[in-house]
Amino acid sequence: MSLTGTPFLYTTIVLSLVALILPLFLWSRLRGPKAVRAAARVLMLLFAQATAVTLIFVLVNNQNNLYDNWADLLGTGNHVQQAANLGQDGTGGIALKRLPKVRQTFTAADGPGMRAAGGVEVTQLKGRVSGVDAEVYVWLPPQYHEPAYRNHHFPVVELLPGYPGSAKAWFGSLKVTEQLEPLMKSGRVAPFILVAPRTNLLAGVDTGCANIPGTVNADSWLSIDVPKMVTDNFRAAAAPAHWAAAGYSAGAHCAVKLAVAHPDRYRAAVSLSGYNDPIGERNSLASQSVTLREQNNPYLLLRKAAAPPRIALYVSGESGDGYQAGVALEQIAKAPTTVHVVYLPRSAGGHNMALWRPQVPTVFEWLTLNMGQSHVRAGTAPLVPSSAGSTHAALASGTASRAGAVRRR
Repeated sequence: MSLTGTPFLYTTIVLSLVALILPLFLWSRLRGPKAVRAAARVLMLLFAQATAVTLIFVLVNNQNNLYDNWADLLGTGNHVQQAANLGQDGTGGIALKRLPKVRQTFTAADGPGMRAAGGVEVTQLKGRVSGVDAEVYVWLPPQYHEPAYRNHHFPVVELLPGYPGSAKAWFGSLKVTEQLEPLMKSGRVAPFILVAPRTNLLAGVDTGCANIPGTVNADSWLSIDVPKMVTDNFRAAAAPAHWAAAGYSAGAHCAVKLAVAHPDRYRAAVSLSGYNDPIGERNSLASQSVTLREQNNPYLLLRKAAAPPRIALYVSGESGDGYQAGVALEQIAKAPTTVHVVYLPRSAGGHNMALWRPQVPTVFEWLTLNMGQSHVRAGTAPLVPSSAGSTHAALASGTASRAGAVRRR
């Protein structure tokens, strides 16, 4: 029975009701020695507590897409077949253009939000470079199957969850397709292909979006294998000009790191409540040594770059939760690198989906403008920071200025 499936949810609800009703009928009707009756009552109480905790966990997990399946929850899943030393660029010296095309079979994805706005497709991809074997979810924009776009190649955004987190989270908890479909149809947001690869590749740890020889090649999985599969199977525009990464929490760190480390593969990145130093996630493999931390810290990578990369970064966060990381990047950025930092007050929410969900339209409008994909119709309000007196919705969506935010705290 699937951890996130409807049958398991209904089963936990029924068991919780049974656990609640059972003592009402049997508490005073138990027969036998006193010790036996006491033990039976204790078991009924424990059963009631266990079913209640299980139901709450299932509801929270389904709402936030923390664990995708039983293997993720129990820490028994391993999606790494091999982890060869692939060198600094993560290719292992392989001529990527000479690799044969990856032909994948896609099926309709199940789960919350996966059937909305045309539906999400899923495939099991064996990464030829990274050695990772995991699922990848793909959503095609409404224009993709329209006759007028039959020769059009679409820009792509890779969507990365936090840790723990499911690749389904952007579609379920953040409702990205439901929010973006009408904006794409109206022309406010470009028709992006959305790709959500699995990032939870090893049991009980966050890969930190890093290549670690002998352990995992998460960077190459996300920046090489997944993009190649997408361009081989869909009318996806070429990298880097038409590719971006977006994430929240640990996924935010990953998105920025990918763009800074590989400006030849990505043009833009979105960070929602992220961090620069991998130590921001205590379970990150990239935080296990000073060397790994330096190699996977986008601030240090940007500062040490031989030439400023041609990338655009959008960073939003609260004080102590993403904002300072964005400011640090902004302070060292030199043209053509651009960094747009949005300050969010504590009143806008916490480190959760309620804060990130309303930012989705804003960040995709920003991606539309900064990736040269602007098809904004005449009369559409430009994407500019609001002034003091911003509404709570503006603060939550990331369109308020820091000055306006401070006044409303």
